[in-house]
Amino acid sequence: MKRSFLFFSLLILLLIAIEVMSVYFIMPFPGSQIGLGEAESGPDARGRVELAYWLHKNIGWMRVVGGLLLVCPLFMVVTQPRRIWHRYLAGALLLVYGGVLYEVNMVMMADHMFLQPIRKRVVPMGQNKIPLNKLVVGFESGGQATAYPLQLIGYHHQVRDTVGGQPVMITYCTVCRTGRVFSPFVRGQADEFRLVGMDHFNAMFEDKRTGSWWRQATGEAIVGPLKGQSLSELTGRQMTLGEWSAEHPNTRVLQADSAFADEFEGMKNYEKGLSKGELTRRDSASWHPKSWVIGVERAGFAKAYDWNILEKKRILNDVVGGEPLLLTMAPDSVSFGAWSRRVGIQTLNFQYANRQLTDQETKSVWSWRGQCISGVLAGRRLNPMPKAYQEFWHSWRSFHPDTRHDENQ
Repeated sequence: MKRSFLFFSLLILLLIAIEVMSVYFIMPFPGSQIGLGEAESGPDARGRVELAYWLHKNIGWMRVVGGLLLVCPLFMVVTQPRRIWHRYLAGALLLVYGGVLYEVNMVMMADHMFLQPIRKRVVPMGQNKIPLNKLVVGFESGGQATAYPLQLIGYHHQVRDTVGGQPVMITYCTVCRTGRVFSPFVRGQADEFRLVGMDHFNAMFEDKRTGSWWRQATGEAIVGPLKGQSLSELTGRQMTLGEWSAEHPNTRVLQADSAFADEFEGMKNYEKGLSKGELTRRDSASWHPKSWVIGVERAGFAKAYDWNILEKKRILNDVVGGEPLLLTMAPDSVSFGAWSRRVGIQTLNFQYANRQLTDQETKSVWSWRGQCISGVLAGRRLNPMPKAYQEFWHSWRSFHPDTRHDENQ
């Protein structure tokens, strides 16, 4: 009888451990994620998500087998007239297991914590209720533009839409401060995705057809049948709604779903860097894990730029992946642009003085949006750099381990 109770206890503790591990490695528990800014390397880094994935795919039969194995020793414990305390302890363990099952499958599942819009409303500016100073991820396709406020997509993590006839998946991870726009097509077919957890503190999505897990910051499948493949990334731009609508007067705007008013209220200070959460706060100093940077990627090269320096200087001239780069900061100090400095066969060098942006070669005057507004080059536009993002420093260096940065720039 003693052996039956011991076997029952060990088995149910094992089942509890399996349930806990199935969420531990893909949620931000202490020690569960690779450290902020730590690159993914070695078997320990790779094995965390792979173990969680294996558990998710196999936990069903483990529950069934474990439950069947519990029947006999539980019967022996319950029918034993002596050692009544064994019955109470066995009952307590069953209650604990039931509580863990509920927490893991009903509370801690990422897609249960961050829900999709129940009533998605995307309206023209004439019907818009979102303040103009709110940050948005803007996307344009087929002559149609749409703005997605960070306060909304930061909670939802992803919103599906169609812009200019093109299906899109607008995503955002508040822990990495990464906004990305993807095509939801996998192997030529539009797929559905759900939030499943995180890796390196970055959101992960699971596609419905193959069950592969995709990293939000890079669009890469990191485990599952499609491991190594990537979603097609589309060019989104981050700026205030006011700046976006000035560029796109006919833009549509995603509106808040009233069902999530409390959740959106909790997000209102995030975009300003005033969040109090340990995972979502901002380091106001430079080059700390939660410092803001602008990351630029081109032709396999990546470089990070200090947000504080750009805010002070208003522009930065550089070269990334062989392409002359201009970073600009809008007068609102929260919108930014990344542009190629090539105009025809000429490479321009820019300076900012007396609140005016000019190129040294022709002395023409430019706006922060890369448009020449007066001078020899009036009417010309700089070409945007498609992969330029604002995000936390820990995120950029985690997913761009070979990134370059100049701490004194």
